Amino acid sequence: METAGKVLLAAALVLAALGIGALVLARLGVDRLPGTIHWKPSENVSVTVPILLMVILSIVGTIVLNLFFRR
Repeated sequence: METAGKVLLAAALVLAALGIGALVLARLGVDRLPGTIHWKPSENVSVTVPILLMVILSIVGTIVLNLFFRR
């Protein structure tokens, strides 16, 4: 149970750091990252697909999980 608590605390710290980074980027005027597809088919509908961000998060997540769960 102690290990699960440590993992949850580490995940919370990572999420907090990502949130602070997103706030800083928003203050600097970065509203969309490169590799983001934005499509507005009508006046009331807007679709945003952050393809590059999804690829980066997938690669980083794979590396982190391999480091933690490799025996």
